[in-house]
Amino acid sequence: MDATVGTLVKDFYGVEDDYRFEIGLTPNRADAASHIGVARDIAAYFRKEMKAIDLSSFQEGNGVNTKVTVENPLGSPRYSGINISGVKVAESPDWLKERLNVIGIRPINNIVDVTNFILHDLGQPLHAFDQDKIAGNEVIVRQAKQDEIFITLDGVERKLSSEDLIIADAEKPMCIAGVFGGANSGVSESTTNIFLESAYFNAVTVRKTAKRHHLKTDSSFRYERGTDPNITVNALKKAAILIQDIAGGQISSNIIDIYPAEIKPFAFNVNYNNVRKLIGQDIPNEEIKSIIVALGIGIDQESEESLDVLVPAYRVDVTREVDVIEEVLRIYGYNNVELKRQIKSSLNTSEKPDKEVVLNQLADLLIANGFREILSNSLTKLDYVDDETTAVRLCNPLSSDLDTMRQNMLFSALTAISYNQKRRNADLKVFEFGKTYAIDGEGYQEKQHLAITISGKMEAEQWNNSKQLVSFYNIKAVVDLILKRLNIGNLQLQDAPTDHYAYGLCYMRGAKALVTFGAVSNTSLSKADVEGQVFFADFDWDQILKIIRKNVIKFKEVSKFPSVKRDLSLLIDENVTFKQLETIAHKTERKLLKAVNVFDVYKGDKIPEGKKSYALSFILEDEEKTLMDKQIDAIVQKLILNFEKEVSAEVRG
Repeated sequence: MDATVGTLVKDFYGVEDDYRFEIGLTPNRADAASHIGVARDIAAYFRKEMKAIDLSSFQEGNGVNTKVTVENPLGSPRYSGINISGVKVAESPDWLKERLNVIGIRPINNIVDVTNFILHDLGQPLHAFDQDKIAGNEVIVRQAKQDEIFITLDGVERKLSSEDLIIADAEKPMCIAGVFGGANSGVSESTTNIFLESAYFNAVTVRKTAKRHHLKTDSSFRYERGTDPNITVNALKKAAILIQDIAGGQISSNIIDIYPAEIKPFAFNVNYNNVRKLIGQDIPNEEIKSIIVALGIGIDQESEESLDVLVPAYRVDVTREVDVIEEVLRIYGYNNVELKRQIKSSLNTSEKPDKEVVLNQLADLLIANGFREILSNSLTKLDYVDDETTAVRLCNPLSSDLDTMRQNMLFSALTAISYNQKRRNADLKVFEFGKTYAIDGEGYQEKQHLAITISGKMEAEQWNNSKQLVSFYNIKAVVDLILKRLNIGNLQLQDAPTDHYAYGLCYMRGAKALVTFGAVSNTSLSKADVEGQVFFADFDWDQILKIIRKNVIKFKEVSKFPSVKRDLSLLIDENVTFKQLETIAHKTERKLLKAVNVFDVYKGDKIPEGKKSYALSFILEDEEKTLMDKQIDAIVQKLILNFEKEVSAEVRG
C-alpha cells in the first residue's frame, strides 16, 4: 500500500471519529429504545430544550394512493403510509453505512437502511413494500386465517394462527404485523416504486405473535413494549426525505393516516406533598414542576397543592402519581436525597414472628455452617413433576425445559448439583427458600419450602483430613440444628416416602410432615444426570411458620446441683428403634431424667442373629439437691426392668 509512515489508520481509510454509548435499558423503558428517547432523558436532566425534527423539506405528492383498509383497529389503532415512485435501489452512502455499522446493524440497501436508521433514531419501526408486488394496489390489515401459509424473509414457511395480525394485499399475506416481513413483497434490486408503512400496533398482539412463532426482531422488541402512536407520520416524513436524498424518486401520494380513535395522554393528579413525602426530601414546588415539564409531561391545570398532568402516550411506564414521583426522584438524583440524623418510625404491624426475620436468621445459621444459598428458576420441565394432572403448565413457554411450574424443590437442587459436577465442583452444601405450585379443585396452590442439599465430601481435601463422603447423618444433623434453633420439638418419626428417597425419615407434627430428609433415589439422580450420592431435606416452611407463632420461650436458672451420667449396654431386637427406647426411659423417670443419647451401635458375629447392641447414656439431675448413689441406682434398675418388659432387652456386661 502507498501509505506514509506515521499516518493514522482512520485518516488513511477516511474513517471519521465516532463514539458508541451503551445503556442498560430496563424492560419498562420502551421510550428510551432510540436515540431521541435517550436524548429526551439527557435534556430533562440538564434542563435543555429538545430540538424539533426538521421536516421542512417534505412535500406530499398528488398521485394515486395505495388503498389501505384496517379490518382490526384494536390490533392496529393507527396505520400510516405513503407511496414513493422512481427510486433506485442501491448500496447506501458511506455516512449511512457507518452509522448503522457502529450500532451493530448490517447495511443491506439504501431503502432498508433508511428504515433501520429511523427505527434506531426515532424508535418507530417502518416497513417498505415493493408497490408493484402489492396485488390490486391494496393493503389490508387483518387477522390471518387459521393455518394460512406464509413465507417470511428468512425463507421459512410458517403456518399462521387466526390470532396473528398480518398486512396483506388483495390476494396474499405480505408481512406479520410488527414482527417480520415476507419473502415475496420486500424491496429488491429491481424495485422502483415503494409503499412505506409506519404503524402503531397493539403491544399484546405483537408479543403473543412473536412468541408463538419464536421470532425476535428489532421491530417486535419495540412494539411489544409500546411505541409512540403520535410519531408515525413524522417518522414517515423523515424517512421519505432521506429516501429521496439517497435513492432518488419522488413522493407520489399524500400521507395515508388511518387513526379512528385518538390515543389520549395519561391524565391524573400529582400532589406536591406526596412527592416530598415519598422521596423523603423537602423539594420546592417549582423544582418539582420544572422536572415534570422537562420530562415532556404536560400540565393541564395547577394549584398551590398539586398538578393535573398529561403524560405522553409513549411513556407506557408512567400511568400513576407514584410513577411520576419516581421520575422526579430519578432526575432530581438519588444522591441528592439527604440522610436525616433523626429517622421517624411507625409501629410495626407485621405478623409475629416476622417471616423475613426468621428466614434471615436461618440463612445466617446455614451460611455459618458452610452452606451457600441458591436461587433457582420456578419454571421446570414436565418430566420433573410429581403428578401431571395437577401440574401448572405455561401457555407460552420459552422452551420445553421451562414449560411447567415446579411441584417439588428436589429437581431444582439436583439441576444445580449436576451443573456444578460437570464443572468439577462436586462437594456442595446448598440451601434455597422457594415455592412449589399445583392445581387443585379450588384453583392454584403455592407452598413455601426450605430445601437443603449436600453432596460429595464433608470437607475439601487437605493433607491432614480424610476424604470422608457426606452421609445421612450429616443431613440429619443439619435438620436437627434448624429445628433446635426454631425451638420445635415433640415430633413423631416415620420413614420417608420412596418416590424420591432411597431411604430417609419424616419428622411429623400430627398427620402433617414438617420435614422430610434422606438419600435421594438413584431414579431421581439419573433423571437429573447427577452422579454419586446426594442427601436432601425439604422443610414445609408454611407449617413451620404456623408452629413457631405458637412457641413460648421459657427461661430458668442454671441448676446449682451437678448432673450425673449413667451408661447401659442393651441387646435388643433389630426392629427396635432408639425412639422407642427414649420414650420408655422418659416414661420411667419423668422428673430427674434430662436426656437420653445413643453413643454406640453394634451388629456382628459376637451377638445372636436378628439382634443389635445399643449403648445408651442417661443424664440425671435434681434441681433441688444433689443426687445420691442409692437414688441413682434405683432409677437405673427401674429403667432396666422396663426395657426388659417392653422390648425384651438384655443388659450386656
